[in-house]
Amino acid sequence: MKRVFTKIVDVKPNEIRALLLAFVFNFVVLGGYYVIRPIRDEIGADRGVENLPWMYTGTLIGMLIANALYAAIVARMSRRRFIPIAYRFAIANLFLFFLLMRWMPAAQVRATLAPIFFIWVSVFNLFATTMFWSFMADVFAPEQGKRLFGFIAVGGSIGGIVGGFVTSSLAGKLSTGLFLLITAVMLEIAAQCVRRFPADFRTHDERSEQPIGGKLWEGATHIARSPYLLGLAAFLMIYTLTNTWAYFQQADLTQHHLQDRAARTSFLANIDIAVNTITVLIQIFLTGRLMKWFGVGITLVLMPLLSAVGFAAIGFAPVLTVLATFQILRRAAGFALLRPAREVLFTVLRREDKYKAKSLIDTFGYRFGDQIGAWSYPLMRWFGLGLVGISWVAGPLGAIWCVLGIWLGRNQRQLAEAKRDQTAPLPGAAAPEAA
Repeated sequence: MKRVFTKIVDVKPNEIRALLLAFVFNFVVLGGYYVIRPIRDEIGADRGVENLPWMYTGTLIGMLIANALYAAIVARMSRRRFIPIAYRFAIANLFLFFLLMRWMPAAQVRATLAPIFFIWVSVFNLFATTMFWSFMADVFAPEQGKRLFGFIAVGGSIGGIVGGFVTSSLAGKLSTGLFLLITAVMLEIAAQCVRRFPADFRTHDERSEQPIGGKLWEGATHIARSPYLLGLAAFLMIYTLTNTWAYFQQADLTQHHLQDRAARTSFLANIDIAVNTITVLIQIFLTGRLMKWFGVGITLVLMPLLSAVGFAAIGFAPVLTVLATFQILRRAAGFALLRPAREVLFTVLRREDKYKAKSLIDTFGYRFGDQIGAWSYPLMRWFGLGLVGISWVAGPLGAIWCVLGIWLGRNQRQLAEAKRDQTAPLPGAAAPEAA
């Protein structure tokens, strides 16, 4: 069995248990999110493009509050304590939404609770995945990340397929609240994965389970002082800016072409299924090989190139079919190529930055890019730019994005080499028994 497994992924015997737990961990985190993601997207389409910027602003405010709480918990607790606590707090929130959806009148749910749920899911998504990848960047070395992160990402993609299929097949048959309970069960499994994860199998360093410590604002100060962290933040912000434009285009076209709410939910869930199916194929056959053959920088560049081509295609043919195809390919590339490669960039950081700076970049930085996209989209429409004009504006950003990806890949390689040199034994040193 081990021989078959090692043919699929370049894993060493002492890494197999950790790899399988990471696979299941990612499966339930993304699977749980994709169960409720189509519900969030349907709310966005139902509210209309004109209301989305305000909900994105609410998401940014929620992200600031969540970041402050997260940083305070990280400084005082070990990773095996604060990550399960965070997931169980999300579970408690899901139960509260379930009760409110059962007790409140339908009109009040649509007018008041729906936008709050949209904001909550947007905040939850980033923190759930950021905590997972922060944990992965902490327990795996840079060299292990290049070999194993592609396979670990497959777990999330399969989880996304399963979660999207659950919602697509049961939309209109089950109440919305029951989907929330399914997500709650999957998050509890995620918490159990953290508790059962093997001890640091790389270094056997007892400090790895100690509280990180430090001050609440150190994530922000470290980003401001580090060109590498600033580059990571800028790379993510360009990604989220163009993501938001594509999402608004999707909401706009979906609202006009699909009038039935259940049909919209099912259509959006089917997009999720297609995204994650293609993602799995790329992750199995390409992701690890691309990072091994060409390095992290070249792998990062593929996403900006695809985005430039996709926005150009919408510029020529602004129809729902073209947009859906672009969304499927872009999001698949984001999950299969961009995400594993970007997470390798964080493996060379200090432990404190893997949780505090990374969390700030992945959550607040992500949503700040959303804000720019959310308010610039209606502004461009006010200036007379429609789907075609906005698509042509997005194209040139790809060139800046490509250069930044190459620069980050080169710096990651240099930092990894420096880190390896620091931990390597001194020349001429001998083991005690050999001496």
